Amino acid sequence: MRKIITILLVIAIVLGLAGCGRMGGRSPVLEKKASLLDTISRRGVLKVGLSTFVPWAMNDKNGVLIGFEVDVARRLAEDMGVDVEFIPTKWSGIIPALLTGKFDVIIGGMGIRPDRNLKVNFSIPYDYSGMSIVASTEMAAGFNTLEAFNRKDVIVAARIGTTAAAAAEKYMPLAEKRLFDDESQAIQELLTGRAHAVIASAPMPAYQAIQYSDKLFLPLEENFTKEPIGFALQKGDYDLMNFFNNWITVVDAEGWLKERKHYWFGTQDWQSLVQ
Repeated sequence: MRKIITILLVIAIVLGLAGCGRMGGRSPVLEKKASLLDTISRRGVLKVGLSTFVPWAMNDKNGVLIGFEVDVARRLAEDMGVDVEFIPTKWSGIIPALLTGKFDVIIGGMGIRPDRNLKVNFSIPYDYSGMSIVASTEMAAGFNTLEAFNRKDVIVAARIGTTAAAAAEKYMPLAEKRLFDDESQAIQELLTGRAHAVIASAPMPAYQAIQYSDKLFLPLEENFTKEPIGFALQKGDYDLMNFFNNWITVVDAEGWLKERKHYWFGTQDWQSLVQ
């Protein structure tokens, strides 16, 4: 009888261990999910989504993309040992396009915001931006505070889906908001007298005030917000996120980001490339 009991116990232990293998302790080594970083390396191309914002990304006289974000993406791809493919996308649809896999990453001056972070992951900041206002000399004469634009009889324009549109809603809730797919349309609204002001990320408003000095001016001396800018990528890919974060740390430490930021935002040396 003892022999039979011993055999039954051995069988039970063996079956129990097999059950554990099927349940909790499936394998001492968990299967690693393939990273997009590996896919990019095999493909030999980094696909970057962006939208045109002067001077972040714009076409030169030959139709070639140039700008601060373009420099960042080109350097990133070079350090990854791959080519770069730019995929221009309307800003209002750029996050959905990322989520459907149209490109690998958004490098397009995207502000890190909690509502966006619910849909995508962000790298550490590689830049900081802020909101500024350019206004009509005629329609906004005497306006020199944010409060001056927060009135029901004031019209402010901005690009749809941007932090500029969010800033207009937050700081000028009483004003009428007109939103456009492109900032050039918002500026046109201003130049033709159909809006008092345009809200956009600096330094675009300052460039417009210089270019149309007879019609436009800067009502505020400084930006009225500050926002961190990061790469946006799909959730769950920690290897790719780790690479992006470390890359930003390295190129920031060596001063490269500061140098490129100064060229595009602190000088007008690039103006001859687009005019």
